Amino acid sequence: MKSKTIALSAAATVAALTAAALINARLARKAERDNPAKGRILEVDGLRLHFVERGSGPPLVLLHGNGAMIQDFAASGLLDRAAETHRVIVFDRPGFGHSTRPRRRLWTPAAQADLIHKALGLIGVEKATVLGHSFGASIAVQLAARHPDMVQRLVLASGYYFPTFRPGFLGLSVPAIPILGDIVRYTIAPALSRMAWPLLMRMFFGPPRTPAKFSAFPRSMALRPSQLRAAAAETAMLIPHAFAAQEDYARITAPVAIIAGDADRVIGFGHSKRLHRLIPDSTLHRVRGGGHMIHQTHTAALMAALDAPPALQSA
Repeated sequence: MKSKTIALSAAATVAALTAAALINARLARKAERDNPAKGRILEVDGLRLHFVERGSGPPLVLLHGNGAMIQDFAASGLLDRAAETHRVIVFDRPGFGHSTRPRRRLWTPAAQADLIHKALGLIGVEKATVLGHSFGASIAVQLAARHPDMVQRLVLASGYYFPTFRPGFLGLSVPAIPILGDIVRYTIAPALSRMAWPLLMRMFFGPPRTPAKFSAFPRSMALRPSQLRAAAAETAMLIPHAFAAQEDYARITAPVAIIAGDADRVIGFGHSKRLHRLIPDSTLHRVRGGGHMIHQTHTAALMAALDAPPALQSA
């Protein structure tokens, strides 16, 4: 009798997980239909890389953070404002938005920097200012360290540059684990992420409130199983990468503008202060009361840091 109960429970669990997987797959397809690619697709290193290009003038490359996509910069208004004076190129990084992320390769910040370097060469960009937010800042650093001839200037916003104890990263990394992670991301992870979304937004945006303009960000795209895997993979590699990347900071020869909110609850302002001390040709721009999503809540401050002369420092 007991074995029969166990078998029935197991069958019911499998049925429930299968139903959840089918529902999440359908929701993912609907999200992609509702939010079609609006830019161009490049075939680079065996993946499809989606990017949007706006404006004219000196090239400016925008690299979004973990879990985000092109629409993050678009919703913030930064894309349109920067396009008034720059040729702006913004990418969906591998696994996010409409870009693919082949599993045969580990997409570290260095690997993504090499990918972006190749993509920029394909569209005729020889030298550019590179602005990276959060995980995108780690990629921007690697781009400057590995391909210095291409990077004219760096703008690093809300970046994570030094290893710290983050036990919460373990749970967030589960969807990246082969087999077990695949089961989780196709079944329970999208629902759990939907429930946690309001809390996560308060953490990422706070202390400021989430601005109304962020409603244009397609949450349904961010909660697809494929994008949850990409986000989990980048969470898992964040601390190991920070250990390895510290020797790269001294290799940066381009002027660097470092900007962060001094009330950032996700990373902390101390990362930016410490990086500023390590990079001689850098300026530090402190957004007082700003959280992690300063491009959304303090767009004008980020534009000011982008346009500021390299010698200008504020803290």
